[in-house]
Amino acid sequence: MQSLPEISDDHELIPVAEVASTTPASNTPAFSPLYQQIKGLILGSLRSGEWKPGEAIPSEIELAARFRVSQGTVRKAIDELAAENLLLRRQGKGTFVATHAEQQVQFRFLKLVPNSGTRGSEGPAQRDIIDCRRTRASTDVAKALALRGGDTVLQARRVLSFGGVPVILEDIWLPATPFKGLTAERLASYKGAMYALFETEFNVRMVRAEEKIRAISASDTHAALLKVTVGTPLLSVERIAYTYQSEPMELRRGYYRTDTHHYQNDMS
Repeated sequence: MQSLPEISDDHELIPVAEVASTTPASNTPAFSPLYQQIKGLILGSLRSGEWKPGEAIPSEIELAARFRVSQGTVRKAIDELAAENLLLRRQGKGTFVATHAEQQVQFRFLKLVPNSGTRGSEGPAQRDIIDCRRTRASTDVAKALALRGGDTVLQARRVLSFGGVPVILEDIWLPATPFKGLTAERLASYKGAMYALFETEFNVRMVRAEEKIRAISASDTHAALLKVTVGTPLLSVERIAYTYQSEPMELRRGYYRTDTHHYQNDMS
């Protein structure tokens, strides 16, 4: 990782090419705040795999010495990464690379909450793998995953149930190469979150996602798998999940029952 010139004032800027941009109107470089630059360097180490999911990162004092900035600057950078669920602070133990195996991270992308209770209060979902096979990417799937039309993808379908009641039907597409060896049996036997499986066994970590949400009526297929009548209102959630390198690594289309659950997104 690159060392920086010594700067003690958090409002100063580091005039290095890596963090400068030029605005077309003025043709003059624009610099980001120092803590944002440190955040970018820490993120670079996460991307490169210097610190693995679940591992502790160096202390704020060590990072401050490494980057030659104040401890407060490092703390502010880490605070933002923690708020984005990329790092996890543990009182008295230090700061760790967040992992999808952590309880508080498991529900990061799942926004469905029971009408009576809180997210996670129902316990882990019961997962039923309906199908898992390799196929050729359709045009829309290839576009979402930045693949060429006809490239091989892994396609899976599963139903998530809570208390024995099917609540979510998911169709999932993954690029074939990074997930070589993933089978229906492996998906069914893994007891943790699917993203934790991707992280621990395939070295693929999903760190952010984009979603499109719309209301639909249950088709014959939806109705049969979710045990509802045809035409029942469902919430359709299409998600593309990205890695540290902003590579689209998963397309997921979920169909949510909303008679016992609702979609909740906490914003600040």
